[in-house]
Amino acid sequence: MRVGDTLPPSRLDRSGYRLAVDERFDGPELDTARWLPHYLPQWSTPDRSAARYTLGTDGTRGLTLRIDHDQPAWSPEYDGELRVSNLQTGVRSGPAGSGSGQHPFREGLVVRTPQPEQRLWLPHYGLIEISLVPCLHPRALTALWLIGFESTPEQSGELCVVELFGRDIRADGAGRVGVGVHPFGDPGLRDDFVQVETAVDLRRERTYAVEWMPGAARFFLDDELIAETGQSPAYPLQLMLNLYELPDGNPRDPAEYPLEARVTGVRYSQPVA
Repeated sequence: MRVGDTLPPSRLDRSGYRLAVDERFDGPELDTARWLPHYLPQWSTPDRSAARYTLGTDGTRGLTLRIDHDQPAWSPEYDGELRVSNLQTGVRSGPAGSGSGQHPFREGLVVRTPQPEQRLWLPHYGLIEISLVPCLHPRALTALWLIGFESTPEQSGELCVVELFGRDIRADGAGRVGVGVHPFGDPGLRDDFVQVETAVDLRRERTYAVEWMPGAARFFLDDELIAETGQSPAYPLQLMLNLYELPDGNPRDPAEYPLEARVTGVRYSQPVA
């Protein structure tokens, strides 16, 4: 991965792309033909995997992902006290009791709620952009990942478009932006992930993007190149848009909730043939 001073200055050039999806979350209801409001539901139960969110209320544009004080841990059986509000654009699993399901993040997982195959929105190469304001709570993680649908176990690589830990954003707004590639079960990829230091005020709405090409990916913050890699998944990927609360052993003070992250847009542009 090349980052920072090792990169020549470069701005995002959209001239080779055609806008195909412009999701502004401005309808009265979530578009469930595109988004499933559950996090890896095969490893959990519907009451625990369900996202908490609002759309454009009280004059706020877009989507607000939320974690409330009374929100249950998403899968205490497998992931302890982690809490998540997530929207994803595909899902599949094997039958209950099997070990077949997307993103098997640890050994010994068993399907608890079987999922029929849903390929809602699976881009394959192109430009993916998200405009967001992250949650600044020190236990919060705001992220957009692209993961393989895992039609076969090898098609499981990930492109991390943006990963923002509240603890990594300082009082003046400067901090670290996580981007990169994780192979998981893809033998054709190697782990190549970085946290890029930036003086940009990350507390404000910013646009994060990945230019996903065959054998390469370029990552942008407000249209400025911040990192690039000479590899990429070679198969369709689904979106995983999420707000996490990461357990840290401290009590969960009701006065600190809700935790919120705001997303004002997600865009996908296809390469012009």
